[in-house]
Amino acid sequence: MLLNTLRRCARALSTATQPYPFSSVAKIPPSPAVPPPAPLLQGKGLMLHLAQTIPSPEKREMMFKYFSRKSPERLLPGSVLTVALSQAPATFTGVLISVRRRSLNITFVLRNVINRTGVEMGFDVASPHLKSIKVLKRADGGAGKAGRRTRRAKLHYLRDSPEKMSAISAGMRR
Repeated sequence: MLLNTLRRCARALSTATQPYPFSSVAKIPPSPAVPPPAPLLQGKGLMLHLAQTIPSPEKREMMFKYFSRKSPERLLPGSVLTVALSQAPATFTGVLISVRRRSLNITFVLRNVINRTGVEMGFDVASPHLKSIKVLKRADGGAGKAGRRTRRAKLHYLRDSPEKMSAISAGMRR
């Protein structure tokens, strides 16, 4: 079926020049018909695409360790993280305010106040630019009175109150 569709598209592209619909003077030349590569005609293009897009084993381990719901070491909103990148800015430290899990497409947002300006950066865990994630302070903090867990999954209310964000990052009670 894919082969027939590709052949029909190639025939449609190889037709003679057609007039431009809004002017009888302008002519649109046909685009050059480029035949699809041989592996694609045999149905082997999908595996090459998957090999290029599936995260490496190190990234998958990081996804399970920090972002799986069943992992004992998962990161909860309110944790303070440092993310190392392969491009500028090289590192970013902030409070984890949200995590979005969509299969292998896991993203998270960190927030920090730099020069009295709130800065948020979103990161994709499977991105090749993300080198490592270092946990400076966990949100749950352990057992007992010292360990406090936030009641929300998304801490977007921290945008309006930087004093609460600094209290979370300092580990003080709210």
